[in-house]
Amino acid sequence: MNTLSRLRFRTKINLGITAIVVLTALIIAIFVTSMASDALVQEARKRGRVLAGNLALRAVDPLLSVDLLQLKTMVDEVTEVDEDIVYAFIEDDRDRILVHTFNGGFPVDLKTANKAGTGNRMNIITIDTGIEKIYDFAAPVFLAGKPIGTVRIGLSRTRIQQVTNALILAISALTVVALAIAVLVSTQFAKRITARIGLLREHAEEIVKGNLDVTHTRRTVNVCREIRDCGNIDCPAWKDDLRRCWYISGTQCPDCGDSDYPDKLVNCRNCDVYISSSGDEIQELAETFDVMATTLKYHIEDLESAQKNILRQQKLLRTILNVSPDQVSLVGTDLKYMAVNAAFARSCGMPEEDIIGRRDSDLFGDELSKPRRDELINVLSSGNIINKEDSFNPEDGNTLQWFHTIRVPVYDEDQNITGVLSTARDITQLKSYQSQLIQSQKMESVGKLAGGVAHEINTPLGIILGYAQLLQEDVEKDSQIHKDLAIMEKQARFCRKIVADLLGFSRQTASDKIEMCFNNSILEVVQLVNHTFKLENVKIITELDDRFPIIQGDPEKLKQVWLNLLSNAMEAMSEGGVVKVITRLDTRDLTITAFFADTGYGISKKNIDSIFDPFFSTKPVGKGTGLGLSVSFGIIQDHGGKITVTSPLPEGIIDEEIPEESGPGTLFTITLPLEPGHENEPLPSGS
Repeated sequence: MNTLSRLRFRTKINLGITAIVVLTALIIAIFVTSMASDALVQEARKRGRVLAGNLALRAVDPLLSVDLLQLKTMVDEVTEVDEDIVYAFIEDDRDRILVHTFNGGFPVDLKTANKAGTGNRMNIITIDTGIEKIYDFAAPVFLAGKPIGTVRIGLSRTRIQQVTNALILAISALTVVALAIAVLVSTQFAKRITARIGLLREHAEEIVKGNLDVTHTRRTVNVCREIRDCGNIDCPAWKDDLRRCWYISGTQCPDCGDSDYPDKLVNCRNCDVYISSSGDEIQELAETFDVMATTLKYHIEDLESAQKNILRQQKLLRTILNVSPDQVSLVGTDLKYMAVNAAFARSCGMPEEDIIGRRDSDLFGDELSKPRRDELINVLSSGNIINKEDSFNPEDGNTLQWFHTIRVPVYDEDQNITGVLSTARDITQLKSYQSQLIQSQKMESVGKLAGGVAHEINTPLGIILGYAQLLQEDVEKDSQIHKDLAIMEKQARFCRKIVADLLGFSRQTASDKIEMCFNNSILEVVQLVNHTFKLENVKIITELDDRFPIIQGDPEKLKQVWLNLLSNAMEAMSEGGVVKVITRLDTRDLTITAFFADTGYGISKKNIDSIFDPFFSTKPVGKGTGLGLSVSFGIIQDHGGKITVTSPLPEGIIDEEIPEESGPGTLFTITLPLEPGHENEPLPSGS
């Protein structure tokens, strides 16, 4: 295919005409020879039928009289009449050969090679002797409707084929002569056609080089002033000898009309000048090139001037956009980026030229690209302006970012929306300042609330505590009422301690630490909530270090931490589940670690860094204050320890059977030093 495309046009015309002639000659030769061959074969078979039939009719009487001499004369006459007859012989009704034309003896195999058909039907087969092919005709001899013998005639097929071959040779010779004549004619035709095309190619090459002043070298003939003997020298066509008048604008002929080319051709096609002067397609193409070159010259001059203005404006606009810290982008109706500034390219992490032509789905994930796409479609379809603030959580885990986004439609001169111009300003720092201000206000409110709670709640709690103590003196110590009053006293003291903790949270008061058993503080809280957990179908499993570690701490405050963690775990398992509490003593680092694992719904990735912040809560309004984990964090920090959270729950923590409806789970890890301030010192020997 590449070789053919590189051939000269003249060669292609020659090859094309030659191929057409050859193909046509071959088709004619094949059909003619096939038809002639079939006709000769049919004629030969017809002739064989006639000879065999005649011989069968003439052989009736000699067969009845068994006149072998007459039969012999008859078969010999058949071979002498037609030179294509190879043999002839006659059989009687008992398949005995009566007479034949073979000189060297009758071939035995030939006797059974063909048999006459039933009734009066003649049977014809082809016999291949190895030297030639023969049509064998077997014609029955009938008398009174009964067969009395068979006539066999062999007609040479090879001689027929020789005639056919001679006919093919003659047709082939005629084809070659016709082909030679066609090649000579096509060569001259191609030469004349390609000479004009060559001039047109040279003209086109000059235009490609940028020489738009060149025109077709052939001078036009039969110009309008010569045909009509026009003396109007003000007409643009009067002095133009290189272009036809129908290509020239502003001609003053009454029949031309006011239209320019090519619209004016509607009137010019009926003009006598056009009829007498217009050329063939090649001539029209050459003249059209002249018009195109002139038109291109004027258009290019206008485009160059406009391009300079556009480049100057683009450079100014690009400078303004690139110095802006806002992310600016322009999206077309196909949702592909048409332009972006440097800030937008930096946010995508790729050059500006790589962003052009892409969609949001190519630059951002599905979670981020879908709302952006919906907003763009909304602006393109309705023309509404979008003005909003969006939060963005980077994939690398950095701080949450906030952007103030504005999307406005872009209109063309027909007031059709052609795109969307978007600007996004980073307001993360502003949001941080707002959050800090809100947090400060919350903390101030907590301080006021803590002071009010201390004065308002402590008084009734003191009264309840006092009456509980007085009532204990009026009942027997071993009675159930005394035990219940003791529990009331203990819990009232616990409530007053919680109020004090709230006040301590706002005032950052230090804890009163004493020696305490770490495991016992956990067991007390577990026993306290165990009944409530069973009612909620939550199972508590403890796996405490059997060395009973002793620490310096505030038992009540640590119980508050354990109670907060267990309460949160139960609330995270609305359909029931498992809570496992594990303690581990590390004698090398002198630390004790408690693990609180649950099979609840877990903590999302976006919230896990904020759960210890004051007033942060994922519970519905009225279900939590958001202070529980924050207070716990402060208590553990006050004890010189640390508290961390992991979600989902690591494998292997809970080995027991877990309900199918369980969530990913959560693990809180609390590590406390055995002796605050000496957590890095080694244990004494023997301990």
